[in-house]
Amino acid sequence: MGHDSSERIDLKSHSGRVRIWAGDALIAETHRAIELRKTGYPPRLYIPREDVEMTRLRRSATTTHCPFKGDTTYYSVELDGETINDAAWSYEAPFEAVAPIRGRLAFDPELVRIQAGGDRSN
Repeated sequence: MGHDSSERIDLKSHSGRVRIWAGDALIAETHRAIELRKTGYPPRLYIPREDVEMTRLRRSATTTHCPFKGDTTYYSVELDGETINDAAWSYEAPFEAVAPIRGRLAFDPELVRIQAGGDRSN
């Protein structure tokens, strides 16, 4: 009954520089990512939209629902003559427990290249 207590979601600020590359194109760069850790899953970095090259993103028809975070909206990345389908996702109206990730974008590390530094020096 209720949520399994082993399911934990932790959010923390990631002050290191995060860069997202799609092919040769730098599509995001930030020092303001939020790292979301969930039991049993790799950590995900959620990036503010103002630090993402939104002109390269197109909202796709894909949506999913997460029982812990809410409804997910997906975005495809458009490069010159190439589209990477559903490479990013966002929670436009997440549950209160994860409200800080509202509207931010996370990227699929199997579809794009994520460079995340541990601190501001790199």
